[in-house]
Formats: sequence, C-alpha cells, structure tokens
Amino acid sequence: MKRGGAEAQAGGPPEMITVARATRPTDDGGMDENPDDGHTLINENGVEIVSTPTTIAHLTWTAERTFGDLGLVKAVVDLERRVMAIGGGLHVDEQAALLNDGSRQQALWGINLYPDQHGSPDWLEFDSTINLRPPTNRSRSVQDPATQARVIGVVDALVKG
Repeated sequence: MKRGGAEAQAGGPPEMITVARATRPTDDGGMDENPDDGHTLINENGVEIVSTPTTIAHLTWTAERTFGDLGLVKAVVDLERRVMAIGGGLHVDEQAALLNDGSRQQALWGINLYPDQHGSPDWLEFDSTINLRPPTNRSRSVQDPATQARVIGVVDALVKG
C-alpha cells in the first residue's frame, strides 16, 4: 500500500485507505478472503478502524492474521467517536492510527478480544500499557467501572455475533 502526501514523504503517519476485500495467505499457498463486508479502513500496518458493526467471523480472521493460533485481537476503543481500531501487533499501533484519524488520547483505551470466547465474560480483557495514566489510572487495566462499562458499550455496538 502506498503512502501519499507531504506527511508520508517526511516519514509521517501512514495514510488510511479503503479496501474492497483483504486477503491473507493460507497454509496451502492460496489466499483466504476477509469474511467481513469490506467497508473497513486499513493502513499499511494492518490496522483497521471499525466504525460500523463488524462480525465475530471478521475478528476471528483478524486474530488468525495477526497472532496465529493465540485467538487474540488487540483493540483500542475511542469512547468519544465510538469507533475501535483492530489488527495491530501492538496497542500503540492502533492508538497511532486513531490519533492520525482525529481521535484524542484521553478517549482511547486498550483491550484484548478473544473471538472464540464471545458471549462469555472472558471475551474482553482490559490489559494494555496505553491504559497507564497516573494519577487517575495506575494499571494496565481500566480501573474505573464507569469507563469499563462505556468501553463494553462501544464494543457491543460494533461487534455482532
């Protein structure tokens, strides 16, 4: 994927583009299509900004694409814009994509999703170094129950079974 504009030439953040259908290589040398509808923004690091509902099948595909058999999707949720970034190797990659797209740092919280556990309490984990915000949040977790509930609300609105 190409980067464009003066920012990219000066080493700025990668440009976000719309992809019609993402693919990944399969073990037998073929290509596997992304099971989502293709209305996703993606950057050259594989980070997608999800602003409309996505599916568990897409999260499973993303988990396999990024972490293989770990079944994990790192995500960063923007509580103000009610979007989330997924698909990065690190929460900071997703955080950077959201900041580049207009999010504010104060609204961003890092989580892990386990698509194969969807529907159980263990499917969403509050664990990311981007959540460390002394003196208000002194943990990789999200300590405020109200903030946790807001994060869960955004994820529930964006992920459909």
